[in-house]
Amino acid sequence: AYKPRTSPYAFQGMGTEGILAMAKAREKTGLPIVSELMSADKIDEFVEHVDLIQVGARNMQNFDLLKALGKIDKPVLLKRGLANTIEEWIMAAEYIMAGGNKNVILCERGIRTFEKYTRNTLDLSVVPIIKERTHLPIIIDPSHATGDWKLVEAMSLAAIAAGADGLIIEVHACPECAWSDGAQSLKPAKFASLIEKGRTIAQVVGRSL
Repeated sequence: AYKPRTSPYAFQGMGTEGILAMAKAREKTGLPIVSELMSADKIDEFVEHVDLIQVGARNMQNFDLLKALGKIDKPVLLKRGLANTIEEWIMAAEYIMAGGNKNVILCERGIRTFEKYTRNTLDLSVVPIIKERTHLPIIIDPSHATGDWKLVEAMSLAAIAAGADGLIIEVHACPECAWSDGAQSLKPAKFASLIEKGRTIAQVVGRSL
């Protein structure tokens, strides 16, 4: 619904219209809504319509926004900034929890390094570190981290083995027609195959999927 983009000319999302469209989809499917909040002035809209509020990488240290989210009881998905340390990420979560909202989920989506082959460098070492340093769940976003659908499966399976609590995987029936992020989106059949492989990997390390 609201999507920050590097280029001001790229698709920026559908705004309120997009939020309401997702609400209609939820009525038909029962699936909860996760959407990214860009600024505090939209909080009321998100509280009314969204089940899980995402704070994107670019807003990880938007402290006024984090403080505002601390005053509500909606769960918050907090993505790691593209150039932030783990300590800074944890402190960003503390801003939300210090305000009274303890429902925070951390999300690793890759960090910026010198490597150009992938969009970002996926840091899977954060999984055991976060579990040691905090009580918060952590999920991995291999789609945004790699920016390439061909790499998503391998990184997803690695994240499961590492102990991640969840994954964000982009899926599109026709990626070449996607308005945004088609290059990193799996087709449904590939996604289904990934899930089956994920169940196998989970069993190997004593987990379930």
